[in-house]
Amino acid sequence: KARDPITAKLVANLITAAGADRVLTMDLHAAQIQGYFDIPLDHLQGGKILANYFNEKKIEDLVVVSPDLGSVTRSRKFANGLEGDVPLAIIDKRRPKANVCEIMNIIGDVKDKNVILLDDMIDTAGTICNAANALKEFGAKEVYACCTHAVLSGPAIERIEASAISELIVLDTIQLPEEKKIDKIQVKSVAPLFADAIKMIFSNESVSKLF
Repeated sequence: KARDPITAKLVANLITAAGADRVLTMDLHAAQIQGYFDIPLDHLQGGKILANYFNEKKIEDLVVVSPDLGSVTRSRKFANGLEGDVPLAIIDKRRPKANVCEIMNIIGDVKDKNVILLDDMIDTAGTICNAANALKEFGAKEVYACCTHAVLSGPAIERIEASAISELIVLDTIQLPEEKKIDKIQVKSVAPLFADAIKMIFSNESVSKLF
């Protein structure tokens, strides 16, 4: 928004001033943040780990759903990583104010389909739970959700428990405390991907091979 501070640039400067000479990160909220760093940065993506999980489950009649228009590119890339020709649907929503989300419409066919909602981060879980409940109303069979960063603040766990989400798959970029571990949530590790990236950096190989 106009007049908002670009705090990500300050954080990038702090990391550099602290003595870092290279940064490895995963799923930045905006890919442009890479340009704020004056040192080399490798931007890893967690979508491949999540896609592998669903490929192993071999779910039929899948549709990947983007929770908003801004996440379409990420959702398309995720859908391409799934086995078979998985279509994409988009939730067109209006947000009256911060952390309040109102579902408006679903672009695409989800009736009698198993759907996967993909987001980079789940904070209070309002968006993802409203989206899941709306998808059920539009005729979806099972609703799966997945994200890279599970912030899960405030009423998030209660909302997820009460929602139409069958299973939520998250990565461990943020440690999930014991009290937030519920049956609906599955945690997958990012450690092997970071380990491969570090190994490639130290042996002067191309990190882009990981993608």
